[in-house]
Amino acid sequence: MSKKAIAQPPEKLTGIQLIDIPKSSVGAKAIVTALTHIKNEVGVVKGISLLSKLNQKNGFDCPGCAWPDPDEKRAFLAEYCENGAKAVAEEATKNKVSPLFFTTHTVDELSKLSDYEIGKSGRITHPMYLAEEKDTYEEISWQDAFTIISDELNSLNSPDEAIFYTSGRTSNEAAFLYQLFVRQFGTNNLPDCSNMCHESSGVALSETLGIGKGSVTLDDFNHADLVIVIGQNPGTNHPRMLTSLNETKNNGGKIITINPLPEVGLMNYKDPQNPLKWIGSGKDLTDLFLQVKINGDVALLKIILKLMKEQEDEKPNTVFDHQFIKEKTSGIEDLLTDLDSYSIEELVPQTGLTFAEIKKASELIINNKKIIICWAMGLTQHKNAVDNIREVVNILLLKGSIGKKGAGTCPVRGHSNVQGDRTMGIWEKAPDSFLDNLEKEFNFKAPRKHGFNVVEAIEAMHKKKAKVFFGMGGNFISATPDTELTATALRNCNLTVQVSTKLNRSHLITGKKALILPCLGRSEKDIQATGEQFVSVENSMGVVHQSHGHLTPCSEKLLSETAIVANLANIALKKSTTNWLELAENYDLIREKIEATIPGFENFNKRILRKGGFYLPNNARDNNFEPTLTGKANFSINKPSEIELEKNQFLMMTIRTHDQYNTTIYGLNDRYRGVLNERRVIFMNPDDMKTLGIQKLDVVDLTSHYKTETRVAKGFLAIPYSIPKQCTATYFPETNVLVPLKSTADLSNTPASKTVIITIEKR
Repeated sequence: MSKKAIAQPPEKLTGIQLIDIPKSSVGAKAIVTALTHIKNEVGVVKGISLLSKLNQKNGFDCPGCAWPDPDEKRAFLAEYCENGAKAVAEEATKNKVSPLFFTTHTVDELSKLSDYEIGKSGRITHPMYLAEEKDTYEEISWQDAFTIISDELNSLNSPDEAIFYTSGRTSNEAAFLYQLFVRQFGTNNLPDCSNMCHESSGVALSETLGIGKGSVTLDDFNHADLVIVIGQNPGTNHPRMLTSLNETKNNGGKIITINPLPEVGLMNYKDPQNPLKWIGSGKDLTDLFLQVKINGDVALLKIILKLMKEQEDEKPNTVFDHQFIKEKTSGIEDLLTDLDSYSIEELVPQTGLTFAEIKKASELIINNKKIIICWAMGLTQHKNAVDNIREVVNILLLKGSIGKKGAGTCPVRGHSNVQGDRTMGIWEKAPDSFLDNLEKEFNFKAPRKHGFNVVEAIEAMHKKKAKVFFGMGGNFISATPDTELTATALRNCNLTVQVSTKLNRSHLITGKKALILPCLGRSEKDIQATGEQFVSVENSMGVVHQSHGHLTPCSEKLLSETAIVANLANIALKKSTTNWLELAENYDLIREKIEATIPGFENFNKRILRKGGFYLPNNARDNNFEPTLTGKANFSINKPSEIELEKNQFLMMTIRTHDQYNTTIYGLNDRYRGVLNERRVIFMNPDDMKTLGIQKLDVVDLTSHYKTETRVAKGFLAIPYSIPKQCTATYFPETNVLVPLKSTADLSNTPASKTVIITIEKR
């Protein structure tokens, strides 16, 4: 362990350039940018060949987002987006991090690089070991690596002293085997990236609709009268979604966008698959933009609900779907009574909008029957995040816009198999029915005590109640809140293990001992003893399909995630009756076990061979709400934000740049917001800047305030931007250090990274 390694991205400015914000998204510029990344990282010939397989039915699934592929016809050479191409370029890069690289670079030295520089080092080629009191990784054999992990795990006083984290990139087969290994080891400590993003969605949707997943399919966008996009920036985070929104517009539908920032991708779009559309002004997508204050969503939605009720009272049977409400829902009277307890006058100031703007939105909702509401982190990372989403559901239930074509819920998930991992049992609170099936199929006693989620896992490590951290993918230190506290937590461990494709900061902030286990990328061939294998993934709309790598692995020393889990389990679990190595040699056998334990996977090995895969059961999509406590879809009562800012305090939300996916930094540009070659910036309302005496590009320090605690992030450039007063935005992971670990969403415990109270001091 290096005691000097830096947990935060270093405070160094890289030479900012501000440009005009583009008026359109995608188009020729996106294609040129994508191909430039491919050329620089992979090479033109290899890169074009690789892109031709990306998201195709005989190819591999994008390692980026979980937006679904079309069920039928897919565009040849273009069934991907700019950031998908960047993700593939990163994974297939020519750059290598070999044992020689580690010999010539100490952990301390590497930690002083930016996250961008660390990531650009390249693919890790060999298993590496950082011994206690050492500052340089050394090559280690796979057998010795597995033995070190096994010895450490089996020396614990309790299995609950180990943490087993999962990133959303892990395939269904690897995730299933991983959770089986962890539970046979004896714990449910399976925190995952969902805990930090859409856990609030899962909690809200399970309570109200009986399933923690969205209800719509991709085809529903072709039939929607109205799509509402709230707290989401698809132009950067899920660019292929713009194609679906474009189809909504082509079919006569309307779009409302609700967000504190105006995002170019939702305003105007040039179809990248149609060269004739690259010229000209592009196509307007958003019909009504509501620039809501950060965390003003419940207040806004509650006003809309009140206006819907007023219209229904004036003209009965013109707004609410009474038949649906009577037959399918519970709690309508309590909802209506609660709405009467609020006045529109007291709610409007919380939104930052005018009443006239909100009235326009309500009219669109009142006058349309088939409504889809989409959301992402802008709703899920607040203290009242679950309330945000339940209020969304209230609107859809009043309209009967669930369980019919062109209508429903659409939580837009991030990483490419984050939803599939949860389906496979990567969950610290797996239901008893799932554990019962595991016990029956694998002949062991599954632990029943709930495990740690991400926040609880960090707390356990910080208090030295957990001593081993195992990360299946991801970049834990850069993804989590409260960077310095999390770093201390990891350093308290006896051993930290990271299964990774590329170098990242989590390899540098370690326990007393550390291992890096390099694995195959999504684009690489997976050859096992019985031949070439494929894996399966589940997209954000519940379609399970295969992913088949085509590249020769970048190193002969790489193992698949499945092989890593199986070999470790074979050594560490002395009493297991599972034939782990046999499962790793033939993924069909793993899929047979999935079929035997998880509903919806009947004839898995046969159905997964279908081009495009198959849909998992979805009760909300089928208009069946029996899994809820009432057996019906539930209305709910929700509270607006209770945050009160003092003078010169601001709400800060963390966001991504356009050259970024989660913690992976592809470049230093955020061209859709007019920022080039810099990440340490804070977007501010111009009037707020004037009040504080801050000029454009002044260097400022940020201090977050939580109860009696303060945290500081230094050296940010202030940029005047279109954002509501007392609201600011910064990039993560640079400002994760400001997010308090204990500031989390009620019920879901998701870090409240979108509502951080800060003060700003000019240098």
